[in-house]
Amino acid sequence: MAQVNILLAEDDRNLGLILRGYLNAKNYPTTLCADGGEALETFKNGNFDFCVLDVMMPVMDGFTLATKIREINRSIPIIFLTAKTEQSDIREGFEIGADDYITKPFSMDELLLRIRAIMNRVVTTSMPNSFKLGSFVFDAPRHMLIRDMETRKLTSKESDLLLLLCENLGQTLERSEALRKIWSEDSYFNARSMDVYVTKLRKYLKDDPQVELLNVHGVGFKLIVKD
Repeated sequence: MAQVNILLAEDDRNLGLILRGYLNAKNYPTTLCADGGEALETFKNGNFDFCVLDVMMPVMDGFTLATKIREINRSIPIIFLTAKTEQSDIREGFEIGADDYITKPFSMDELLLRIRAIMNRVVTTSMPNSFKLGSFVFDAPRHMLIRDMETRKLTSKESDLLLLLCENLGQTLERSEALRKIWSEDSYFNARSMDVYVTKLRKYLKDDPQVELLNVHGVGFKLIVKD
Protein backbone atom coordinates (compact mmCIF):
# COMPACT_ATOMS: atom_id res chain seq x y z
CA MET A 1 0.00 0.00 0.00
CA ALA A 2 1.25 3.51 -0.81
CA GLN A 3 2.27 5.82 2.01
CA VAL A 4 -0.71 7.24 3.91
CA ASN A 5 -0.38 10.85 5.09
CA ILE A 6 -2.56 11.57 8.11
CA LEU A 7 -3.98 14.85 9.38
CA LEU A 8 -4.43 14.60 13.17
CA ALA A 9 -6.48 17.29 14.93
CA GLU A 10 -6.27 16.97 18.73
CA ASP A 11 -6.32 19.82 21.25
CA ASP A 12 -4.92 17.70 24.10
CA ARG A 13 -1.24 18.41 23.46
CA ASN A 14 0.10 15.39 25.33
CA LEU A 15 -2.26 12.95 23.63
CA GLY A 16 -1.65 14.56 20.26
CA LEU A 17 2.13 14.28 20.57
CA ILE A 18 1.89 10.66 21.69
CA LEU A 19 -0.42 9.74 18.80
CA ARG A 20 1.73 11.57 16.25
CA GLY A 21 4.85 9.85 17.51
CA TYR A 22 3.19 6.45 17.45
CA LEU A 23 1.76 6.83 13.94
CA ASN A 24 5.03 8.21 12.58
CA ALA A 25 6.84 5.22 14.10
CA LYS A 26 4.40 2.92 12.27
CA ASN A 27 5.24 4.65 8.95
CA TYR A 28 2.10 6.76 8.78
CA PRO A 29 3.44 10.35 8.36
CA THR A 30 1.25 12.46 10.63
CA THR A 31 0.74 16.22 10.90
CA LEU A 32 -0.62 17.41 14.25
CA CYS A 33 -2.91 20.43 14.63
CA ALA A 34 -4.05 21.83 17.97
CA ASP A 35 -7.48 23.15 16.94
CA GLY A 36 -10.04 22.88 14.18
CA GLY A 37 -9.17 26.16 12.51
CA GLU A 38 -5.50 25.26 12.19
CA ALA A 39 -6.45 21.81 10.94
CA LEU A 40 -8.68 23.20 8.17
CA GLU A 41 -5.96 25.52 6.88
CA THR A 42 -3.41 22.71 7.06
CA PHE A 43 -5.73 20.41 5.12
CA LYS A 44 -6.28 23.05 2.42
CA ASN A 45 -2.56 23.54 1.98
CA GLY A 46 -1.44 19.93 2.31
CA ASN A 47 -1.81 16.56 0.66
CA PHE A 48 -3.54 14.15 3.03
CA ASP A 49 -4.99 10.66 2.63
CA PHE A 50 -6.67 10.27 6.02
CA CYS A 51 -8.08 12.44 8.84
CA VAL A 52 -8.21 11.64 12.55
CA LEU A 53 -10.25 14.35 14.26
CA ASP A 54 -11.04 15.08 17.87
CA VAL A 55 -14.63 16.26 18.27
CA MET A 56 -14.39 18.82 21.07
CA MET A 57 -11.76 21.38 20.01
CA PRO A 58 -11.38 25.16 20.27
CA VAL A 59 -11.87 27.52 17.30
CA MET A 60 -13.75 24.84 15.33
CA ASP A 61 -15.18 21.55 16.61
CA GLY A 62 -14.47 18.26 14.86
CA PHE A 63 -17.94 17.89 13.34
CA THR A 64 -17.75 21.35 11.72
CA LEU A 65 -14.20 20.65 10.58
CA ALA A 66 -15.24 17.34 9.00
CA THR A 67 -18.11 19.02 7.18
CA LYS A 68 -15.74 21.60 5.69
CA ILE A 69 -13.20 18.91 4.77
CA ARG A 70 -15.97 16.95 3.04
CA GLU A 71 -16.76 20.06 0.95
CA ILE A 72 -13.18 19.90 -0.33
CA ASN A 73 -12.78 16.12 -0.57
CA ARG A 74 -15.87 13.94 -0.19
CA SER A 75 -14.01 10.64 -0.24
CA ILE A 76 -11.15 11.10 2.23
CA PRO A 77 -11.56 8.69 5.19
CA ILE A 78 -12.30 10.30 8.57
CA ILE A 79 -12.13 8.82 12.08
CA PHE A 80 -13.51 10.80 15.01
CA LEU A 81 -11.85 10.60 18.43
CA THR A 82 -14.13 11.71 21.25
CA ALA A 83 -15.19 11.35 24.83
CA LYS A 84 -18.81 11.93 23.74
CA THR A 85 -20.68 8.63 23.87
CA GLU A 86 -24.30 9.71 23.47
CA GLN A 87 -26.04 7.92 20.61
CA SER A 88 -27.11 11.26 19.12
CA ASP A 89 -23.49 12.42 18.99
CA ILE A 90 -22.35 9.19 17.35
CA ARG A 91 -25.21 9.39 14.86
CA GLU A 92 -24.27 12.98 13.99
CA GLY A 93 -20.70 11.88 13.33
CA PHE A 94 -21.76 9.14 10.95
CA GLU A 95 -24.29 11.40 9.21
CA ILE A 96 -21.47 13.84 8.46
CA GLY A 97 -19.72 10.95 6.76
CA ALA A 98 -17.34 9.50 9.33
CA ASP A 99 -15.78 6.16 8.47
CA ASP A 100 -15.31 5.30 12.14
CA TYR A 101 -15.86 6.69 15.62
CA ILE A 102 -13.56 5.85 18.53
CA THR A 103 -14.44 6.82 22.09
CA LYS A 104 -11.81 7.82 24.63
CA PRO A 105 -9.98 6.20 26.27
CA PHE A 106 -8.70 3.93 23.52
CA SER A 107 -5.55 2.03 22.69
CA MET A 108 -3.21 3.28 19.98
CA ASP A 109 -3.08 -0.24 18.55
CA GLU A 110 -6.86 -0.15 18.09
CA LEU A 111 -6.61 3.17 16.25
CA LEU A 112 -3.92 1.79 13.95
CA LEU A 113 -5.95 -1.35 13.19
CA ARG A 114 -8.98 0.74 12.29
CA ILE A 115 -6.94 3.01 10.04
CA ARG A 116 -5.50 -0.03 8.26
CA ALA A 117 -8.94 -1.64 7.88
CA ILE A 118 -10.39 1.50 6.32
CA MET A 119 -7.44 1.98 3.96
CA ASN A 120 -7.66 -1.67 2.89
CA ARG A 121 -11.30 -1.10 1.93
CA VAL A 122 -10.38 2.05 0.01
CA VAL A 123 -7.75 0.13 -1.96
CA THR A 124 -10.18 -2.74 -2.62
CA THR A 125 -12.86 -0.43 -3.95
CA SER A 126 -10.33 1.28 -6.22
CA MET A 127 -10.26 -1.87 -8.38
CA PRO A 128 -11.81 -1.27 -11.84
CA ASN A 129 -15.57 -1.68 -11.54
CA SER A 130 -18.51 0.21 -12.97
CA PHE A 131 -22.19 -0.65 -12.79
CA LYS A 132 -25.21 0.46 -14.81
CA LEU A 133 -28.14 1.03 -12.46
CA GLY A 134 -31.08 2.22 -14.54
CA SER A 135 -30.23 5.78 -15.58
CA PHE A 136 -27.27 5.82 -13.15
CA VAL A 137 -23.70 4.70 -13.66
CA PHE A 138 -21.76 3.87 -10.52
CA ASP A 139 -18.04 4.43 -11.11
CA ALA A 140 -16.59 2.52 -8.16
CA PRO A 141 -12.90 3.35 -8.73
CA ARG A 142 -13.63 7.08 -8.59
CA HIS A 143 -16.43 6.82 -6.00
CA MET A 144 -18.85 8.57 -8.37
CA LEU A 145 -22.56 8.13 -9.03
CA ILE A 146 -23.39 9.59 -12.44
CA ARG A 147 -26.78 10.37 -13.97
CA ASP A 148 -27.14 12.32 -17.21
CA MET A 149 -24.74 15.25 -16.77
CA GLU A 150 -24.82 15.22 -12.97
CA THR A 151 -22.07 13.58 -10.91
CA ARG A 152 -22.21 12.90 -7.18
CA LYS A 153 -18.94 12.18 -5.39
CA LEU A 154 -19.49 9.49 -2.77
CA THR A 155 -17.64 9.06 0.49
CA SER A 156 -15.47 5.97 0.80
CA LYS A 157 -18.04 4.25 3.00
CA GLU A 158 -20.95 5.13 0.70
CA SER A 159 -18.96 3.71 -2.19
CA ASP A 160 -18.02 0.56 -0.25
CA LEU A 161 -21.65 -0.14 0.58
CA LEU A 162 -22.98 0.60 -2.89
CA LEU A 163 -20.30 -1.62 -4.43
CA LEU A 164 -21.30 -4.49 -2.16
CA LEU A 165 -24.96 -3.98 -3.07
CA CYS A 166 -24.08 -3.92 -6.78
CA GLU A 167 -22.09 -7.13 -6.44
CA ASN A 168 -25.27 -8.66 -4.97
CA LEU A 169 -27.68 -6.95 -7.38
CA GLY A 170 -31.14 -8.49 -7.18
CA GLN A 171 -30.15 -10.59 -4.18
CA THR A 172 -30.44 -9.94 -0.48
CA LEU A 173 -27.29 -8.58 1.11
CA GLU A 174 -27.33 -9.74 4.71
CA ARG A 175 -26.73 -7.08 7.34
CA SER A 176 -24.15 -9.22 9.10
CA GLU A 177 -22.13 -9.66 5.89
CA ALA A 178 -22.10 -5.93 5.16
CA LEU A 179 -21.08 -5.13 8.73
CA ARG A 180 -18.20 -7.62 8.64
CA LYS A 181 -16.91 -6.54 5.24
CA ILE A 182 -17.27 -2.78 5.60
CA TRP A 183 -17.36 -2.02 9.32
CA SER A 184 -15.20 -5.01 10.37
CA GLU A 185 -17.50 -5.69 13.33
CA ASP A 186 -21.19 -6.48 13.80
CA SER A 187 -22.02 -4.14 16.67
CA TYR A 188 -24.96 -1.95 17.66
CA PHE A 189 -23.28 1.34 16.76
CA ASN A 190 -21.96 0.00 13.45
CA ALA A 191 -25.45 -1.28 12.60
CA ARG A 192 -26.92 2.17 13.26
CA SER A 193 -24.18 3.69 11.12
CA MET A 194 -25.01 1.31 8.28
CA ASP A 195 -28.69 2.31 8.47
CA VAL A 196 -27.64 5.95 8.02
CA TYR A 197 -25.65 5.08 4.90
CA VAL A 198 -28.46 2.96 3.44
CA THR A 199 -30.78 5.96 3.88
CA LYS A 200 -28.27 8.19 2.11
CA LEU A 201 -27.90 5.82 -0.84
CA ARG A 202 -31.67 5.45 -1.13
CA LYS A 203 -31.96 9.26 -1.28
CA TYR A 204 -29.31 9.45 -4.01
CA LEU A 205 -31.06 6.80 -6.13
CA LYS A 206 -34.65 7.99 -5.69
CA ASP A 207 -34.62 10.13 -8.87
CA ASP A 208 -34.91 6.94 -10.94
CA PRO A 209 -38.06 4.99 -9.98
CA GLN A 210 -36.64 1.92 -11.74
CA VAL A 211 -33.92 1.65 -9.07
CA GLU A 212 -34.93 0.58 -5.57
CA LEU A 213 -32.97 -0.13 -2.41
CA LEU A 214 -35.26 -2.29 -0.30
CA ASN A 215 -35.18 -3.32 3.33
CA VAL A 216 -35.58 -7.07 3.74
CA HIS A 217 -37.04 -7.20 7.23
CA GLY A 218 -34.80 -8.90 9.74
CA VAL A 219 -32.31 -9.98 7.08
CA GLY A 220 -30.70 -7.13 5.17
CA PHE A 221 -31.05 -5.08 2.00
CA LYS A 222 -31.69 -5.65 -1.70
CA LEU A 223 -30.76 -3.39 -4.60
CA ILE A 224 -32.97 -4.00 -7.62
CA VAL A 225 -33.27 -2.47 -11.09
CA LYS A 226 -36.70 -2.93 -12.64
CA ASP A 227 -37.04 -3.88 -16.30
